[in-house]
Amino acid sequence: MGVLLIAAFIGYRSYTKTFSPEAVALYEGDSLRVRVQYCRPAKKGRLIFGRAQDNALVPYDKVWRTGANEATLITFSRDVRLAGHPVKAGTYSLWTIPGPARWEVVLNQETGQWGTEYNDGMDLFRAEVPIRIDPAVTENFRIYFEDTPTGPNLILDWDQTEAIVPIEL
Repeated sequence: MGVLLIAAFIGYRSYTKTFSPEAVALYEGDSLRVRVQYCRPAKKGRLIFGRAQDNALVPYDKVWRTGANEATLITFSRDVRLAGHPVKAGTYSLWTIPGPARWEVVLNQETGQWGTEYNDGMDLFRAEVPIRIDPAVTENFRIYFEDTPTGPNLILDWDQTEAIVPIEL
């Protein structure tokens, strides 16, 4: 019975990842390595960010797993400041709370959970971050880095919204 359950779970994970494939965003520079492991859901003509009553896929003011499937993981090779908050080297889960003008980024100490199993009691911190609107539509959610003079910005990009999460050394 246990073997059957394990096989079913592995099959389910593989099936869901055909719709939202795994990806890794990597930053290396300034004696820092940041690795973000996440899954990339697609827009598919849907309203992505908006009010819950408008059937947005990711409703404003609700915790989002910042991708699909398992919770998004972020690993820092050294101590940094993320969105102005001190963070020790290590691995954390990354959550967000989208809003129409700003987002909150949530760094959580729990890792390895499915993306709908959020435990706010394990939050390290929450911090507001700015967004920018891009006229081009990004079909598949993506995470990437931009260099700045103070360190990289982690960019969370989907549809026409980009959340900007500063990382400082």
